[in-house]
Amino acid sequence: MSFTSRRRFMEFAGSTLATLGLNSFNLLPKFDRYGKVLAQSTPRKLALLVGINQYKNDPLNGCVNDVIMQEMLLIHRFGFNPKDIVILTDKQATRQGILEAFEEHLIQQAKPGDVAVFHYSGHGSRVLDPNPIIGKSPIVDGTGLNGTFVPVDSSLPAGYPNVGGVVNDIMGHTLFLLMSAIQTEYFTAVLDSCFSGLKTRDFKVRSRDGGEKIEVSPQEKAYQQQWLSRLDMSPEEFVQGYQKGVARGVVLASAQPNELAKDMKILDFHVGIFSYLLTQYLWQNTGTPKSAIAYINEQIPQRLRQNPLYEVKIDSGYENDPMYFVQNQSPVANAVVMKTEGNQAQIWLRGLTVKQKAELKSGTLFNIVNSQLNSSGKVILKSRKELVGSATIEGNIEVGTLLSLSGVR
Repeated sequence: MSFTSRRRFMEFAGSTLATLGLNSFNLLPKFDRYGKVLAQSTPRKLALLVGINQYKNDPLNGCVNDVIMQEMLLIHRFGFNPKDIVILTDKQATRQGILEAFEEHLIQQAKPGDVAVFHYSGHGSRVLDPNPIIGKSPIVDGTGLNGTFVPVDSSLPAGYPNVGGVVNDIMGHTLFLLMSAIQTEYFTAVLDSCFSGLKTRDFKVRSRDGGEKIEVSPQEKAYQQQWLSRLDMSPEEFVQGYQKGVARGVVLASAQPNELAKDMKILDFHVGIFSYLLTQYLWQNTGTPKSAIAYINEQIPQRLRQNPLYEVKIDSGYENDPMYFVQNQSPVANAVVMKTEGNQAQIWLRGLTVKQKAELKSGTLFNIVNSQLNSSGKVILKSRKELVGSATIEGNIEVGTLLSLSGVR
């Protein structure tokens, strides 16, 4: 399958890791060997991660970084094999590309008992459904507009807002149908976008304009009808299921329907505040959807007020299950060794808080956390750029070694 080819993975890994300064060593062969050691054979763990910065009219800054943070977390804390993670960023994340990847990678491959994850970072919007399957959506302003995800190839019509038209968005209703088609109950969606707009000097909002003049495309409605037929689901059954809640597993959302999901700069890198705090918490804690959302809501500053939430399949109790439904997680950590060459290494520093990263200095010591690999010795930081540290190795340190912050040498 095209989305899971080794060539595609290597192309993405080479380009995205290069943006973080990880292109000076031959990383991928070592990284792949580590993934084989860490990944469990059963159940299989599959992930589709989508991040879009390069919108034509209103670009964002942190969505691709969100995807990289999620990828590293899934591999090093939750045991995903790199080959089972499909990543679509920017020009790859068209409407057709996202829907095909969801079908081919998650629906067609996930079996009962497997783990499946879908992450989306990008713009959200609200548009008119001229022929709604489930009637008007009960959103806060009572307009009946429907929430959507905005692929990279979806743009507002020329002349907006004076002129209306059709957009190439993916509706939340469509995500419900796709989730319904997945065979495993152990599904998690992480959605870092919003459905209303605002801009300030120090952050952007992950929202593209919409409104009653903007309609969902006929192709989107036809796609929904195809899935109703494939699922043998009547419109009435769809209405009942949608009104009950999520179709499978857990959905983690970055903000309430009337709030703004923030895309901002933290220290020297851009991220979604929700994705940043979620991945930070999961590097440092063995948590549940309930505990993760509680932590994030405590950490978001008042001036950035957004209230992330979770929703689980009704009467499932999944809010108290381990995150991503992974029971045997790697130890909590502050960093992981990404590359080594001689006595030099590069380390991923996502498991540190903002305060800890700001206070890092040359000589900061990291100790080994896990004994799964044949590593022994110490890692001493030399410098940090964004989420990557350059370090000196003492002893035998393998790629994939988890590290904890110790002190200053």
